[in-house]
Amino acid sequence: MGVRGRVTIRVYGKRAGPGCRWNYSFFLACRVRRSKGIEGGGYLRHHRFNRLSVFAAHKNVHGHEGGAVLFFQFDFPLKSFVFLRKGKPPPVDHIELGVRTLQIEADALARLPERLGPDFVRAVESILGCEGRVVVTGIGKSGLVGQKIASTLSSIGAPSFFLHPSDGVHGDLGMVTKADVIIALSYSGETEELLRVMPVFARLNTPVIAITGGMDSTLAKEAMAVLDVSVAQEACPMNLTPTASSTATLAMGDALAMAVLEASGFCEDDFAGFHPGGSLGKSLIRVQELMVTGDAVPVVSIEAPLNHVTREISAKKLGMTCVVNASGGLAGIITDGDLRRALERTNGNISSNAGKLMTPSPGTISGSLMAAAALEVMESKSITTLIVVEEVDGKTQGIIHLHHLLRAGVA
Repeated sequence: MGVRGRVTIRVYGKRAGPGCRWNYSFFLACRVRRSKGIEGGGYLRHHRFNRLSVFAAHKNVHGHEGGAVLFFQFDFPLKSFVFLRKGKPPPVDHIELGVRTLQIEADALARLPERLGPDFVRAVESILGCEGRVVVTGIGKSGLVGQKIASTLSSIGAPSFFLHPSDGVHGDLGMVTKADVIIALSYSGETEELLRVMPVFARLNTPVIAITGGMDSTLAKEAMAVLDVSVAQEACPMNLTPTASSTATLAMGDALAMAVLEASGFCEDDFAGFHPGGSLGKSLIRVQELMVTGDAVPVVSIEAPLNHVTREISAKKLGMTCVVNASGGLAGIITDGDLRRALERTNGNISSNAGKLMTPSPGTISGSLMAAAALEVMESKSITTLIVVEEVDGKTQGIIHLHHLLRAGVA
């Protein structure tokens, strides 16, 4: 595919400054036969070499800070574009250019909220009511953004996949069913490969959500809902490379996904189920998934003698034991540190039972909380163990140790 429309060439002179004049020559090589010339004066010389047309453009420009801009206007596709010039490129303020890009893209995003209306509501409701899968399709930069949108929807419980239009016309359209919903991405709304698959969606009577900058385009006319992502300009100085438009498309996809998430009642537990791996999965692990339970939990009665206490601590290898009362309720905790302090107080002659050795009101946590919450409690209290208790009756469920958090990658 060629590039149709305006080609902008920015040129700089070594002596560019207020009041000076300079001449700059360059060559534009492309497979074309005509041009509208240079706007604002100057002249264009056309040379023919076999099938390659070379335009030598010369223009006297009043010098000013930053150089000057020459514009070529073509009304036909450019099959190839080569800009040849001599000399070292002028110094560039990278930060200034980066800030300019971010400002243009931020302005594009700032204009999106006011465009959300009935079509956005229809799009959300169609995804919520989808009995099949959400099929996202697009090509080029729109296709890459579409892959991210499909991935986001799948991660929030809306089964989705990406369909490349070129693969679609070669058999992959068989993956689409009447129960699906289509999200079609094309900034122009006239992408040839995408429009070739639209009749298939129409035959299946599959609803199409268009995310496009062409509100009067063919794609927009064939869609059930149209989400406008048009931008005033791209961040690209030639206004060619998709930058602000692709950012706006991605943001609109995120807005659609988050509206679906909220409306569907998707919660942290659901999210954890779809994200067992990575840092996200680790941050969503519950205490009850890591704690030790049953016979692995060290427990002694409040009347237990010292030898029973030390035997239980050594056997369970957690550096502590729970102390329970006659009814089985948690009364306290005895740690290795408690035993050392008791030895110091009695010069090694300990005759106390568990009830006198224990620390009452030990640190506890609910098994339904995130493991990250357990780590936060441990750090705030400078301890390594928490007793997991039932929320209703306070009975001991299990033990979670700092080592459990370390092994799971939470700490």
